[in-house]
Parts: sequence; C-alpha cells; structure tokens
Amino acid sequence: MIVVNLDVMLAKRKMSLTELSERVGVTMANLSILKNGKAKAIRFSTLSAICMVLDCQPGDILEYKD
Repeated sequence: MIVVNLDVMLAKRKMSLTELSERVGVTMANLSILKNGKAKAIRFSTLSAICMVLDCQPGDILEYKD
C-alpha cells in the first residue's frame, strides 16, 4: 500500500493546501484527493511541482507500507 504524507509535509512547511494549490497549479479538489489517499495515480509532472514548491523529495511524500 502507498501512503501519501502530503499533510505532514504541508505542516512541516507551514503551508496550507490552498497555498500549495495556487503555487503548483493543481485544483484544491485534486490535491485533497491526493492528501486523503483516495488518488489512484499521480502524474510525475504534478509530483515534481509539489516537490519543488515544498522543497522535498518524492519519498518525503509517498511511502510504501506492507
């Protein structure tokens, strides 16, 4: 199972989902789906943009748990 730690990174960076949405150019609805672990997929371009804005690595956001 893949766990999305987007909320953890947002808290570490003291950034709201709204601000991330504006800076990345992804709708609040899509980020919310991702944050809540309901997403079936994520585009590399979206993941890259999120990592750039949050100054992190993909592994900081996505985690594999058995």
